[in-house]
Amino acid sequence: MKVLSANHINKYFYEPEKFQVLKNISFDAQKGEFLSLIGKSGCGKSTLLYILSTMDTDYEGELEMNGERLTGKTQDQLAAFRNEHLGFVFQFHFLLPEFTVLQNVMLPALKLGKYSSKEVEERAYQKLKLVDMQAHALKQSSKLSGGQQQRVAIARALINDPTIVMGDEPTGNLDKKNSEVVFNIFQQIAHENHQTIITVTHDPDFAKGSDRIIEMSDGQIIRS
Repeated sequence: MKVLSANHINKYFYEPEKFQVLKNISFDAQKGEFLSLIGKSGCGKSTLLYILSTMDTDYEGELEMNGERLTGKTQDQLAAFRNEHLGFVFQFHFLLPEFTVLQNVMLPALKLGKYSSKEVEERAYQKLKLVDMQAHALKQSSKLSGGQQQRVAIARALINDPTIVMGDEPTGNLDKKNSEVVFNIFQQIAHENHQTIITVTHDPDFAKGSDRIIEMSDGQIIRS
């Protein structure tokens, strides 16, 4: 089942002069598929991820997710859609250091307002269990190692059961062992929970283990 469709996406930068950074990008992603976007720095992969994530709306072409056309929606509509349907894992975990692990994971679900506080707490514990971090739930997030913090960031991305989890260099700050842990969690999310994963990565081992590689060069898809 198709959960994402990018059709003829073109993107221009205008400073210092007009430059086309994405050239006629079209691809689909299926439910439960684990995709890696690869290519040299400057090839446009992070720009594409930013458009797919609905954060950047200044592009030509059309983006559909979950059967819904997202191109042309207002910023408020997109923010609501993101919170319900998308989870994000970045190179840097962006946890709030003064909050506990549990509080960090609960935040997106409290914002969504779909569940009671008690349900949100239960869901947060479930997600922490998935990434083997439930024992650290009441610790301040600043007291964790880098690898542990990234696992908490994944639990936070999963709290609203998103259709798609998007990762921007999710192992870029991690050593080999922790990179493998993150990769295994992503694989489990895709293959057992049937959630779609789309990650930008420079890690060849990470990309090689995913279900499908989309390789970019000079703003175009050269392999998918």
